[in-house]
Amino acid sequence: MMPFQSKESVGLSPLLTRILVEIEAEQADPGLTRKALAVAELSRLFTKERDTLGTDYLHNSSLAAAYLSYFFPVNLSKIQVLLDELPVDWHTTQADRPLKVLDLGTGPGTGAMAVLDWLNQHDPGSLKHLTVVAVDASPEALRQARFLWTTYFHRIGMGEASLILREGDLSRPRTNGWHEHVVREGPYDLIIAANCLNELFGKRQDAITERSGLAADWLRLLTPHGTLMILEPALRETSRSLHQVRDQLLQENRCTVYSPCLHERNCPALLDPSDWCHEERAWEAPSWIQQIDRQVGFIKDALKFSYLLLRTDGRTITPRNPETFRMVSELRRLKGDTRAWLCNELGRPELGRLDRASSSLNSAWDHCQRGTIVRIEGITRKDGASLGRIPDDATVHIVRSA
Repeated sequence: MMPFQSKESVGLSPLLTRILVEIEAEQADPGLTRKALAVAELSRLFTKERDTLGTDYLHNSSLAAAYLSYFFPVNLSKIQVLLDELPVDWHTTQADRPLKVLDLGTGPGTGAMAVLDWLNQHDPGSLKHLTVVAVDASPEALRQARFLWTTYFHRIGMGEASLILREGDLSRPRTNGWHEHVVREGPYDLIIAANCLNELFGKRQDAITERSGLAADWLRLLTPHGTLMILEPALRETSRSLHQVRDQLLQENRCTVYSPCLHERNCPALLDPSDWCHEERAWEAPSWIQQIDRQVGFIKDALKFSYLLLRTDGRTITPRNPETFRMVSELRRLKGDTRAWLCNELGRPELGRLDRASSSLNSAWDHCQRGTIVRIEGITRKDGASLGRIPDDATVHIVRSA
Protein backbone atom coordinates (compact mmCIF):
# COMPACT_ATOMS: atom_id res chain seq x y z
CA MET A 1 0.00 0.00 0.00
CA MET A 2 1.48 3.33 -1.07
CA PRO A 3 1.38 6.22 1.41
CA PHE A 4 -1.20 8.89 0.67
CA GLN A 5 0.28 11.90 -1.12
CA SER A 6 -1.04 15.41 -0.58
CA LYS A 7 0.38 18.89 -0.38
CA GLU A 8 -0.78 19.63 3.17
CA SER A 9 -1.44 17.39 6.18
CA VAL A 10 -3.73 18.03 9.11
CA GLY A 11 -2.87 16.92 12.62
CA LEU A 12 -3.82 17.17 16.28
CA SER A 13 -3.36 20.47 18.10
CA PRO A 14 -0.30 20.68 20.40
CA LEU A 15 -2.48 20.93 23.52
CA LEU A 16 -4.64 17.93 22.70
CA THR A 17 -1.54 15.99 21.72
CA ARG A 18 0.05 16.68 25.12
CA ILE A 19 -3.07 15.52 26.94
CA LEU A 20 -3.26 12.30 24.97
CA VAL A 21 0.48 11.68 25.34
CA GLU A 22 0.07 11.84 29.12
CA ILE A 23 -2.83 9.40 28.98
CA GLU A 24 -0.71 7.09 26.85
CA ALA A 25 2.19 7.35 29.32
CA GLU A 26 -0.07 6.19 32.13
CA GLN A 27 -0.93 3.12 30.04
CA ALA A 28 2.66 2.43 28.91
CA ASP A 29 4.51 -0.86 28.58
CA PRO A 30 3.56 -3.68 28.95
CA GLY A 31 0.25 -2.40 27.61
CA LEU A 32 1.31 -1.49 24.08
CA THR A 33 1.15 -5.01 22.63
CA ARG A 34 -2.23 -5.69 24.24
CA LYS A 35 -3.49 -2.34 22.98
CA ALA A 36 -2.25 -3.07 19.46
CA LEU A 37 -4.11 -6.37 19.51
CA ALA A 38 -7.27 -4.57 20.66
CA VAL A 39 -6.84 -1.99 17.88
CA ALA A 40 -6.52 -4.80 15.35
CA GLU A 41 -9.67 -6.41 16.76
CA LEU A 42 -11.60 -3.14 16.52
CA SER A 43 -10.36 -2.57 13.00
CA ARG A 44 -11.54 -6.04 12.02
CA LEU A 45 -14.95 -5.38 13.53
CA PHE A 46 -15.20 -1.94 11.87
CA THR A 47 -14.31 -3.24 8.40
CA LYS A 48 -14.69 -6.98 7.78
CA GLU A 49 -17.30 -7.96 10.37
CA ARG A 50 -19.56 -4.94 10.74
CA ASP A 51 -22.59 -7.23 10.93
CA THR A 52 -21.38 -8.45 14.33
CA LEU A 53 -20.26 -5.03 15.61
CA GLY A 54 -23.33 -3.89 17.51
CA THR A 55 -23.26 -0.61 19.45
CA ASP A 56 -21.85 -1.85 22.76
CA TYR A 57 -18.16 -2.41 21.91
CA LEU A 58 -17.09 0.48 24.16
CA HIS A 59 -18.47 -1.42 27.16
CA ASN A 60 -15.36 -3.62 26.88
CA SER A 61 -12.57 -1.89 28.84
CA SER A 62 -9.69 -3.08 26.60
CA LEU A 63 -11.54 -2.08 23.43
CA ALA A 64 -12.47 1.26 25.00
CA ALA A 65 -8.81 1.96 25.83
CA ALA A 66 -7.77 1.01 22.29
CA TYR A 67 -10.47 3.23 20.83
CA LEU A 68 -9.31 6.21 22.89
CA SER A 69 -5.67 5.69 21.88
CA TYR A 70 -6.15 5.04 18.19
CA PHE A 71 -9.59 5.79 16.77
CA PHE A 72 -10.45 8.81 18.93
CA PRO A 73 -7.62 11.01 17.51
CA VAL A 74 -8.38 9.87 13.97
CA ASN A 75 -12.12 10.52 14.17
CA LEU A 76 -11.65 13.81 16.03
CA SER A 77 -9.38 15.00 13.22
CA LYS A 78 -12.00 14.05 10.61
CA ILE A 79 -14.60 16.15 12.43
CA GLN A 80 -12.21 19.10 12.61
CA VAL A 81 -11.62 18.86 8.85
CA LEU A 82 -15.38 19.28 8.42
CA LEU A 83 -15.56 22.11 10.96
CA ASP A 84 -13.12 23.93 8.67
CA GLU A 85 -15.59 23.36 5.82
CA LEU A 86 -18.60 24.86 7.63
CA PRO A 87 -19.64 28.47 7.00
CA VAL A 88 -17.21 30.83 8.74
CA ASP A 89 -19.99 32.15 10.98
CA TRP A 90 -21.28 28.76 12.17
CA HIS A 91 -20.10 29.41 15.76
CA THR A 92 -21.38 33.00 15.94
CA THR A 93 -24.55 33.35 18.00
CA GLN A 94 -26.55 36.20 19.47
CA ALA A 95 -25.39 37.49 22.83
CA ASP A 96 -28.51 36.27 24.63
CA ARG A 97 -28.10 32.57 23.80
CA PRO A 98 -25.27 30.01 24.03
CA LEU A 99 -23.58 28.17 21.20
CA LYS A 100 -25.22 24.76 21.35
CA VAL A 101 -23.80 21.51 19.95
CA LEU A 102 -25.33 18.03 20.07
CA ASP A 103 -22.88 15.11 19.80
CA LEU A 104 -24.71 11.87 19.03
CA GLY A 105 -22.86 8.60 19.64
CA THR A 106 -20.09 10.63 21.24
CA GLY A 107 -17.98 7.69 22.48
CA PRO A 108 -15.23 9.21 24.66
CA GLY A 109 -16.40 12.70 23.69
CA THR A 110 -15.08 12.65 20.13
CA GLY A 111 -17.34 15.32 18.64
CA ALA A 112 -17.47 17.37 21.84
CA MET A 113 -13.67 17.48 22.10
CA ALA A 114 -13.29 18.20 18.38
CA VAL A 115 -15.50 21.28 18.75
CA LEU A 116 -13.87 22.38 22.01
CA ASP A 117 -10.35 22.09 20.61
CA TRP A 118 -11.32 23.73 17.28
CA LEU A 119 -12.95 26.70 19.01
CA ASN A 120 -9.97 27.11 21.34
CA GLN A 121 -7.77 27.48 18.25
CA HIS A 122 -10.09 29.66 16.15
CA ASP A 123 -12.41 31.57 18.50
CA PRO A 124 -11.48 31.03 22.18
CA GLY A 125 -13.85 33.78 23.30
CA SER A 126 -16.81 31.64 22.23
CA LEU A 127 -15.93 28.92 24.78
CA LYS A 128 -17.68 30.78 27.59
CA HIS A 129 -20.91 30.55 25.57
CA LEU A 130 -20.54 26.88 24.60
CA THR A 131 -22.93 24.13 25.66
CA VAL A 132 -22.44 20.59 24.37
CA VAL A 133 -24.95 17.80 24.89
CA ALA A 134 -23.30 14.41 24.33
CA VAL A 135 -25.19 11.10 24.02
CA ASP A 136 -23.81 7.56 24.10
CA ALA A 137 -24.96 4.12 25.20
CA SER A 138 -21.73 3.39 27.12
CA PRO A 139 -21.36 4.78 30.67
CA GLU A 140 -17.59 4.12 30.50
CA ALA A 141 -17.27 6.16 27.30
CA LEU A 142 -19.18 9.02 28.90
CA ARG A 143 -16.82 8.92 31.90
CA GLN A 144 -13.89 9.23 29.50
CA ALA A 145 -15.62 12.15 27.81
CA ARG A 146 -16.03 13.98 31.13
CA PHE A 147 -12.38 13.36 32.05
CA LEU A 148 -11.06 14.69 28.74
CA TRP A 149 -13.37 17.73 28.84
CA THR A 150 -12.37 18.65 32.40
CA THR A 151 -8.66 18.06 31.73
CA TYR A 152 -8.72 20.29 28.64
CA PHE A 153 -10.32 23.21 30.48
CA HIS A 154 -7.88 22.81 33.36
CA ARG A 155 -4.99 23.12 30.89
CA ILE A 156 -6.30 26.29 29.25
CA GLY A 157 -6.90 27.84 32.66
CA MET A 158 -10.53 28.84 32.37
CA GLY A 159 -13.83 27.73 33.82
CA GLU A 160 -15.57 24.90 32.05
CA ALA A 161 -18.20 25.37 29.42
CA SER A 162 -21.25 23.22 29.92
CA LEU A 163 -21.00 19.54 28.97
CA ILE A 164 -24.26 17.64 29.47
CA LEU A 165 -23.90 13.85 29.26
CA ARG A 166 -26.86 11.59 28.49
CA GLU A 167 -26.77 7.81 28.42
CA GLY A 168 -29.01 6.55 25.64
CA ASP A 169 -29.48 4.22 22.68
CA LEU A 170 -29.80 6.29 19.51
CA SER A 171 -31.97 3.64 17.87
CA ARG A 172 -34.46 3.88 20.76
CA PRO A 173 -35.00 7.61 21.34
CA ARG A 174 -38.04 7.10 23.55
CA THR A 175 -36.23 5.01 26.19
CA ASN A 176 -34.71 6.27 29.45
CA GLY A 177 -35.99 9.79 28.84
CA TRP A 178 -32.72 10.88 27.20
CA HIS A 179 -34.39 12.12 24.03
CA GLU A 180 -36.72 14.45 25.94
CA HIS A 181 -33.71 15.98 27.68
CA VAL A 182 -31.98 16.48 24.33
CA VAL A 183 -35.04 18.17 22.84
CA ARG A 184 -35.41 20.39 25.89
CA GLU A 185 -31.78 21.55 25.66
CA GLY A 186 -32.11 22.51 21.95
CA PRO A 187 -32.23 23.88 19.37
CA TYR A 188 -28.66 23.27 18.22
CA ASP A 189 -26.30 25.22 16.00
CA LEU A 190 -24.45 22.02 15.13
CA ILE A 191 -25.38 18.35 15.44
CA ILE A 192 -22.64 15.76 14.97
CA ALA A 193 -23.34 12.09 14.24
CA ALA A 194 -19.91 10.55 13.65
CA ASN A 195 -19.55 6.86 12.74
CA CYS A 196 -22.81 5.90 14.39
CA LEU A 197 -25.67 6.05 11.87
CA ASN A 198 -24.39 2.98 10.02
CA GLU A 199 -24.34 1.00 13.29
CA LEU A 200 -28.08 1.44 13.80
CA PHE A 201 -30.73 -1.04 12.60
CA GLY A 202 -28.19 -3.49 11.14
CA LYS A 203 -29.20 -5.15 7.88
CA ARG A 204 -32.95 -4.80 8.40
CA GLN A 205 -34.85 -4.37 5.16
CA ASP A 206 -36.08 -0.99 6.36
CA ALA A 207 -32.67 0.15 7.71
CA ILE A 208 -32.36 3.04 5.24
CA THR A 209 -35.87 4.23 6.04
CA GLU A 210 -35.19 4.01 9.78
CA ARG A 211 -31.87 5.86 9.48
CA SER A 212 -33.47 8.51 7.29
CA GLY A 213 -36.23 8.94 9.87
CA LEU A 214 -33.66 9.46 12.62
CA ALA A 215 -31.75 11.99 10.51
CA ALA A 216 -35.02 13.81 9.82
CA ASP A 217 -35.66 13.96 13.57
CA TRP A 218 -32.17 15.39 14.10
CA LEU A 219 -32.73 18.03 11.44
CA ARG A 220 -35.78 19.24 13.37
CA LEU A 221 -33.51 19.94 16.35
CA LEU A 222 -31.42 22.49 14.45
CA THR A 223 -31.59 26.24 14.76
CA PRO A 224 -32.78 27.92 11.51
CA HIS A 225 -29.16 28.26 10.36
CA GLY A 226 -27.72 25.13 11.96
CA THR A 227 -25.90 22.20 10.36
CA LEU A 228 -26.24 18.45 10.72
CA MET A 229 -22.88 16.74 10.24
CA ILE A 230 -23.07 13.02 9.44
CA LEU A 231 -19.72 11.30 9.12
CA GLU A 232 -19.30 7.63 8.21
CA PRO A 233 -16.47 5.17 7.42
CA ALA A 234 -15.19 5.30 3.84
CA LEU A 235 -16.23 1.70 3.17
CA ARG A 236 -18.36 0.91 0.14
CA GLU A 237 -21.31 -0.47 2.13
CA THR A 238 -21.45 2.30 4.75
CA SER A 239 -20.88 5.03 2.16
CA ARG A 240 -23.58 3.75 -0.18
CA SER A 241 -25.99 3.54 2.75
CA LEU A 242 -25.24 7.18 3.50
CA HIS A 243 -25.87 8.09 -0.16
CA GLN A 244 -29.26 6.35 0.10
CA VAL A 245 -30.13 8.23 3.29
CA ARG A 246 -29.16 11.45 1.51
CA ASP A 247 -31.45 10.70 -1.44
CA GLN A 248 -34.40 9.87 0.79
CA LEU A 249 -34.02 13.04 2.87
CA LEU A 250 -33.86 15.16 -0.29
CA GLN A 251 -36.82 13.38 -1.89
CA GLU A 252 -38.83 14.18 1.25
CA ASN A 253 -37.66 17.84 1.17
CA ARG A 254 -36.20 17.54 4.67
CA CYS A 255 -33.07 19.57 3.88
CA THR A 256 -30.53 20.60 1.29
CA VAL A 257 -26.88 19.59 1.06
CA TYR A 258 -24.35 22.22 2.09
CA SER A 259 -21.45 19.88 1.23
CA PRO A 260 -20.01 17.73 -0.32
CA CYS A 261 -22.63 17.49 -3.06
CA LEU A 262 -23.09 20.37 -5.50
CA HIS A 263 -26.64 19.33 -6.36
CA GLU A 264 -29.83 17.87 -4.85
CA ARG A 265 -30.43 15.23 -7.50
CA ASN A 266 -30.13 11.51 -6.80
CA CYS A 267 -26.58 10.44 -6.03
CA PRO A 268 -24.95 9.28 -9.29
CA ALA A 269 -22.55 7.03 -7.38
CA LEU A 270 -25.49 4.71 -6.67
CA LEU A 271 -25.98 3.93 -10.38
CA ASP A 272 -23.05 1.51 -10.35
CA PRO A 273 -23.26 -1.11 -7.53
CA SER A 274 -19.47 -1.11 -7.20
CA ASP A 275 -19.17 2.68 -6.84
CA TRP A 276 -19.19 4.98 -3.81
CA CYS A 277 -18.05 8.48 -2.86
CA HIS A 278 -15.61 9.29 -0.05
CA GLU A 279 -12.96 11.79 1.06
CA GLU A 280 -9.25 11.29 1.69
CA ARG A 281 -7.08 13.91 3.44
CA ALA A 282 -3.43 13.61 4.43
CA TRP A 283 -2.88 13.31 8.19
CA GLU A 284 0.10 13.55 10.54
CA ALA A 285 -0.29 10.60 12.89
CA PRO A 286 1.01 11.14 16.44
CA SER A 287 3.91 9.00 17.61
CA TRP A 288 1.88 6.48 19.64
CA ILE A 289 -0.37 5.74 16.66
CA GLN A 290 2.72 5.19 14.53
CA GLN A 291 3.94 2.70 17.17
CA ILE A 292 0.65 0.82 17.04
CA ASP A 293 0.75 0.88 13.23
CA ARG A 294 4.16 -0.76 13.24
CA GLN A 295 2.88 -3.55 15.47
CA VAL A 296 -0.27 -4.30 13.48
CA GLY A 297 0.98 -3.43 9.98
CA PHE A 298 -1.28 -0.42 9.36
CA ILE A 299 -0.42 2.88 7.64
CA LYS A 300 -2.52 5.67 9.13
CA ASP A 301 -1.28 8.61 7.05
CA ALA A 302 -4.66 9.69 5.70
CA LEU A 303 -8.14 10.42 6.95
CA LYS A 304 -10.71 8.51 4.92
CA PHE A 305 -14.42 9.10 5.41
CA SER A 306 -17.78 9.76 3.81
CA TYR A 307 -19.89 12.65 5.01
CA LEU A 308 -22.86 14.96 4.64
CA LEU A 309 -23.30 18.51 5.88
CA LEU A 310 -27.06 19.13 5.79
CA ARG A 311 -28.99 22.34 6.40
CA THR A 312 -32.56 23.56 6.26
CA ASP A 313 -31.86 27.14 5.10
CA GLY A 314 -30.68 26.26 1.59
CA ARG A 315 -27.15 27.55 2.13
CA THR A 316 -24.48 25.77 0.08
CA ILE A 317 -20.68 25.69 0.13
CA THR A 318 -20.60 27.31 -3.32
CA PRO A 319 -23.30 28.46 -5.76
CA ARG A 320 -24.69 25.71 -7.98
CA ASN A 321 -23.42 25.88 -11.55
CA PRO A 322 -23.15 23.25 -14.30
CA GLU A 323 -19.51 24.26 -14.83
CA THR A 324 -18.59 23.81 -11.14
CA PHE A 325 -17.60 20.31 -10.03
CA ARG A 326 -16.30 18.48 -6.99
CA MET A 327 -13.47 16.09 -7.77
CA VAL A 328 -14.44 12.66 -6.43
CA SER A 329 -11.23 10.79 -7.28
CA GLU A 330 -7.52 11.47 -7.28
CA LEU A 331 -5.85 12.67 -10.47
CA ARG A 332 -4.77 9.62 -12.44
CA ARG A 333 -1.57 10.35 -14.30
CA LEU A 334 -1.44 8.19 -17.42
CA LYS A 335 1.02 8.26 -20.29
CA GLY A 336 0.42 11.61 -21.94
CA ASP A 337 -2.86 12.17 -20.09
CA THR A 338 -4.25 13.16 -16.67
CA ARG A 339 -7.80 12.08 -15.74
CA ALA A 340 -10.22 12.27 -12.81
CA TRP A 341 -13.86 11.66 -11.96
CA LEU A 342 -15.95 14.70 -11.04
CA CYS A 343 -19.52 15.25 -9.86
CA ASN A 344 -22.20 17.92 -10.11
CA GLU A 345 -25.80 18.31 -11.27
CA LEU A 346 -24.85 16.84 -14.67
CA GLY A 347 -23.81 13.54 -13.13
CA ARG A 348 -20.45 11.90 -12.51
CA PRO A 349 -18.35 12.56 -15.62
CA GLU A 350 -14.77 11.54 -16.24
CA LEU A 351 -12.58 14.37 -17.52
CA GLY A 352 -9.06 14.30 -18.86
CA ARG A 353 -6.42 16.68 -20.17
CA LEU A 354 -3.78 15.55 -22.61
CA ASP A 355 -0.29 16.69 -21.71
CA ARG A 356 -0.01 18.48 -25.04
CA ALA A 357 -3.13 20.51 -24.14
CA SER A 358 -1.59 21.89 -20.94
CA SER A 359 -1.66 25.69 -20.86
CA SER A 360 -1.61 28.62 -18.47
CA LEU A 361 -5.42 28.71 -18.67
CA ASN A 362 -5.90 25.15 -17.42
CA SER A 363 -2.76 24.68 -15.29
CA ALA A 364 -4.85 24.58 -12.07
CA TRP A 365 -5.91 21.07 -13.15
CA ASP A 366 -2.51 19.82 -11.95
CA HIS A 367 -3.25 21.06 -8.41
CA CYS A 368 -6.65 19.40 -7.98
CA GLN A 369 -7.17 16.41 -5.74
CA ARG A 370 -10.04 14.44 -4.25
CA GLY A 371 -12.46 16.94 -2.66
CA THR A 372 -11.36 19.98 -4.68
CA ILE A 373 -14.20 22.19 -5.95
CA VAL A 374 -13.25 23.39 -9.42
CA ARG A 375 -14.85 25.48 -12.16
CA ILE A 376 -14.06 24.29 -15.69
CA GLU A 377 -15.18 26.22 -18.77
CA GLY A 378 -14.76 24.92 -22.29
CA ILE A 379 -15.00 21.13 -21.83
CA THR A 380 -15.27 19.28 -25.14
CA ARG A 381 -16.68 15.83 -25.80
CA LYS A 382 -16.75 13.91 -29.06
CA ASP A 383 -20.09 12.49 -30.16
CA GLY A 384 -20.82 9.29 -28.26
CA ALA A 385 -17.73 9.62 -26.04
CA SER A 386 -18.13 9.33 -22.28
CA LEU A 387 -14.78 10.99 -21.57
CA GLY A 388 -14.77 14.80 -21.53
CA ARG A 389 -11.66 16.69 -22.59
CA ILE A 390 -10.00 19.87 -21.30
CA PRO A 391 -8.49 21.54 -24.39
CA ASP A 392 -5.69 24.07 -24.26
CA ASP A 393 -8.12 27.02 -24.42
CA ALA A 394 -10.36 25.72 -21.58
CA THR A 395 -10.11 27.49 -18.23
CA VAL A 396 -9.71 25.68 -14.92
CA HIS A 397 -10.19 27.62 -11.67
CA ILE A 398 -10.02 26.12 -8.18
CA VAL A 399 -13.00 27.42 -6.21
CA ARG A 400 -12.08 25.63 -2.98
CA SER A 401 -9.09 23.41 -2.24
CA ALA A 402 -9.54 20.13 -0.41
